[in-house]
Amino acid sequence: MLRHLNNLLILLRLRRASPWNPRTPLDWLLASPLQWLTSLLYRHVLLPLRGRPFHPPSSRWRRRRPIRVVCLSDTHNLVPDHRSPTTAIPDGDLLIHCGDLTVGGTPAEIQRQVDWLRGLGHRWKVVVGGNHDSWLDERVRTRTGEEEGGEEEEEEGGEVDWTGIEYLCDRAVELEFEGGRRLNVYGFGAVPRCGEGFAFQYDRDKHPWRGRVPEETDVLVTHTPPAYHLDLGLGCAGLLDEVWRVKPKLHVFGHVHYGHGKEAVYYDECQRAYESLMARPAAGPLRDLVSVARWRDAFNVLWYGVASILWKWIMLGPGTNNGALMVNASLMYGNSGRLRNPAIVVDL
Repeated sequence: MLRHLNNLLILLRLRRASPWNPRTPLDWLLASPLQWLTSLLYRHVLLPLRGRPFHPPSSRWRRRRPIRVVCLSDTHNLVPDHRSPTTAIPDGDLLIHCGDLTVGGTPAEIQRQVDWLRGLGHRWKVVVGGNHDSWLDERVRTRTGEEEGGEEEEEEGGEVDWTGIEYLCDRAVELEFEGGRRLNVYGFGAVPRCGEGFAFQYDRDKHPWRGRVPEETDVLVTHTPPAYHLDLGLGCAGLLDEVWRVKPKLHVFGHVHYGHGKEAVYYDECQRAYESLMARPAAGPLRDLVSVARWRDAFNVLWYGVASILWKWIMLGPGTNNGALMVNASLMYGNSGRLRNPAIVVDL
């Protein structure tokens, strides 16, 4: 009976059909109204009132111009329409693709996407693999074309020409830009397990992130999101711990299509309280009412958030933030098969 009722609610779009879809208001109410209201307050009130997390160098007084970073992910064999002002890839100094270049992950599919990226005009191009890019992971590299017959040897022995592109797989690179500015970029496409036959997967309780990212990293590129940030609840808590340790100025990822967007992070008590509340298992509205720990987290989000806003605008003034930015750069809009999300541009 309950299953049929749930299916009806899904049919009426009152509940989500998949964890990869955003929660509906009814989903939130049944899971945790306190988490819902606090997340709305945190993301749509407190963070915007704090202003921009950082300001890029001003060429007027530092004689340096910003480094323009163009972020994209999850193109899945498609190329954005360059004629559309929404989907055209903007110019910039550094282009980052966070993986899932393909659907089937064959060398031929990967090469077509690489050739497209190579043809763009950005000085530097950085790519990590995603779970769909199976050929890039030697552990799951399998014969393709077996069902058709006669093509497996060609695909199995295929290669990808990365000329002009920095492919990062648990590797860091230092990039130099006009004016002598440099960025340390680290990339790794590992993701929590999400299905059979995918690349770069790991069990959540055996994540590979602890101590892995170099401390000097300015830009972190992963395929999976960290937990509780632009992730629909599907991100990795182990990666979040590593991000707290390193505190990169920019963290770019994809994987969760509906998480597309950007979010300021400050690595402070307000963010700690928010993540603590969101980490608590959703147990329904009754648990919210009686849980002292949940209410304490929610109160701390408000308390520390308001305090940080007052401190900034009364004591420090504009342009004083020392935060960072997280970007979910998925171009694929949900599971629509269309690249409807715009690339996200960040000036560093």
